[in-house]
Order: sequence, then C-alpha cells, then structure tokens
Amino acid sequence: MTIEVAFRHTLGDFELDVEFEAPAGVTVLFGRSGSGKSTIVNAVAGLVVPRSGRIAVDGVVLFDAAKRIALPPHRRRLGYVFQEDRLFPHLSVATNLTYGEWFSRRRGNGESRVASFEQVVELLGIDHLLDRKPATLSGGEKQRVAIGRALLAQPQLILADEPLAALDEARKAEILPYFERLRDELAIPVLYVSHSAAEVARLATTVVALESGRITSVGPAVDVLADPSVLPTGVRDAGAILNARVVAHHDDGLSELDAGGVRLHLPRVDHPLGHIVRVRIAAQDVMLSRREPGEISALNVLRGTIDAIRAGGGPGALVSLDTPAGRLLARVTQRSVRALSLVEGIECFAVVKTVAIARQDITGA
Repeated sequence: MTIEVAFRHTLGDFELDVEFEAPAGVTVLFGRSGSGKSTIVNAVAGLVVPRSGRIAVDGVVLFDAAKRIALPPHRRRLGYVFQEDRLFPHLSVATNLTYGEWFSRRRGNGESRVASFEQVVELLGIDHLLDRKPATLSGGEKQRVAIGRALLAQPQLILADEPLAALDEARKAEILPYFERLRDELAIPVLYVSHSAAEVARLATTVVALESGRITSVGPAVDVLADPSVLPTGVRDAGAILNARVVAHHDDGLSELDAGGVRLHLPRVDHPLGHIVRVRIAAQDVMLSRREPGEISALNVLRGTIDAIRAGGGPGALVSLDTPAGRLLARVTQRSVRALSLVEGIECFAVVKTVAIARQDITGA
C-alpha cells in the first residue's frame, strides 16, 4: 500500500505545492495551523479539487488533472474521522455504526472487508454503548464510535483530521491506543493530521512535515522529530524516539528495557517481556555530563558522541548525541555548552530521570 500525493492548489493568497509518497502505516501530516495539512486531507478525500497534479492510493488513481480524472468522494473508498464526531444524534450507536456498512454496500465495497461489525465493536471496546444515543456519550466515546463507523465503510484508507483536537488530555489518552490498534492489528493505512509532537511520536510510521504550504521533511518519526527546524514550536517540542525491548518488570513499579545493549529503567510498561516498545524522551528532560556520573539518583545514563550542536535564537542550544540506543537530544543553555567545552565529536554522557518519562510516551513500536 502506497499513498502518492503530488499537487498544487491555491486558496486566496495561500499556495500549496506538495509532493510525497508514504508506505503503509500511519502517515502524519505535521505542522503549524495554516500550513496546509487539512487541505491535503480534503484533496485526498475529494472535498477539494486541486489546480493540478495527481493523487493515488495503492495504485488506484483518485485524481489526475492531466487525464481529467477526479473521482467523487463517495467512490474513493475512504473513511473520514473529523475533529468533531459528526454522529447522527437521533440514531443509536449501533445504527450509527451500521450506517457505515450500508454506505459500503451502496458503493459496492461490501465484498472487500476491512473488519466485521463484531470485530470493530471489540477493537474499540464499545459493546456496552450500542443502545445509547450520541448525546449520552463522552467525547472520547463519541470519537471511538466515529472511528468504528469509518472502519465499517470498508475503506482503503482512513483520513483523520486532528481527531483529538477537541478532547481534553484524559480523553486523548483514551483514544490514542485505538489508533495504535488500527495501525498494528488491522494494518489499515491512516493519513493523520496533527500539530502535536507527542501524538506524532506515538503513532507515526511516516511523518510529512509542512510549513507555509511546502514540505520541509519526509521520513520516519525518529528522524523528523529529531530536527527542531521542522517542529511547530521548535526546540520546545524536540525529542528522541528509541526502540527498546522489555526485559524485566520489577516489584518497585519499574520496567527494565534493552535499547541497543543499553539498559533503561522506566515507569511500569503495559507490555509483556520481549515486546518492542517505542520510547519518546523529550530533549528538555536530558542532562549532559563530560564524565560518567557517579552517585546520582537518575537511573538512566547513556554514553554517546556529540554529532551536532545547534544554537537557538535565545539562550538555549540543542545537542544531538549518537548512542548505542539511538540518537538522543538534549536541550541545554549555550552557557552550559561553553562551560563543558562541548563540541562535535567528543564523548559525553546523557542523564535521563526515570520519572521524567511519562507513561503515554512509552508505546508499542
């Protein structure tokens, strides 16, 4: 499965000129508000007709200006999850869900099933909601039902335009695992819009970073999120993503992981031994030392080599280290860079407090 997008479009004074390809998985369109993310999703959905270009999903051409192909939205085999749930208020949850199945049959996709009604209900944990009306549901429950309706339309691709934007932090934490299950269990591709680095780190297989209608970077989340120049809030959102294997769960509430031969101690993770997880470590939670620390409270010390130092516009600097566990970022002051004589190529030690890593930053890889 490949998503191919290459088009130009004008909205007033705003010029959108984008071209990218993304493999299966969750492709996140990432950037500031007004960078063009939602317009790309709407062009894929057929809600916006670009001035020129081509859009295809798994070889099926949805739009080709040169060949005058522009499939209407209902023929594109797409499921759309909006910021708001957009459920039918007069229908029960069960009937809202079966509307997706009805719509799939109407457009002739019933024979190509992504998941059955029973599978979707189990996947999203909504069996106890089936008889209720949308007005009685929480924001997180409504979004789970909206995801289910999109899945039951038997789509070739799921579009999600900032689906967590209207939710508080608790409801966001409730919904994110279900998008992970879409990625890992159903293996249905998702084109997902976000401006949250934490969401991107948790979900993304591929990141397409945008700025003012142009693509600034395309690649795996581990690479794109390590570059503060593509982050909506710069170094404040910078962080590293490490892949690690769970090797032990301890009685004191900590889990022990192996990341490239480096042992990490983190808050208890809800994954079995041997499972590979993705760990996001924010740059602002990393301290640096020229010598290996001795008696300190922090449990995680990683030896590495400085491969880049980027000074910010203010007093800060971002230091990138190459470690056996992977690339790690540290946000420090430029005064500290001078005091420690930090330069590219020297050995350095990164110190990460166990309690600085939030549970939501430890997810399935």
